[in-house]
Amino acid sequence: MHDVVNLAEKLAKIDAHWSPRVVAELNDYQLKLVKLQGAFVWHRHADTDELFLVIQGRMGIRLRDGEVRLESGELYVVPRGVEHQPYAEDECQVLLIEPRGVVNTGDAEDTSLQAENDRWI
Repeated sequence: MHDVVNLAEKLAKIDAHWSPRVVAELNDYQLKLVKLQGAFVWHRHADTDELFLVIQGRMGIRLRDGEVRLESGELYVVPRGVEHQPYAEDECQVLLIEPRGVVNTGDAEDTSLQAENDRWI
């Protein structure tokens, strides 16, 4: 009933990049931990914003009209409908906040990095 989520412990259990794992829910939103390395597919989420909070490391988010760079302790919200491509040169640990059921690859035709939804760790 009073479970505390230790992010470092949960991240240590994640062994694959681009494979988000749910660690908590808040109303209809899921908090997901993910390890990033390399480039993800270009995609958009038509119906929802997507929050990226860097826990450790550095990452970038390419947008069609520019780029956002994030370091540990920084966050960025990609607005709904905005095409984006997250990437990280070196491994980066991130907390995502998005509504339950969101497909990580959004509308991308390339679904090779599509992760199974609702995988808890």
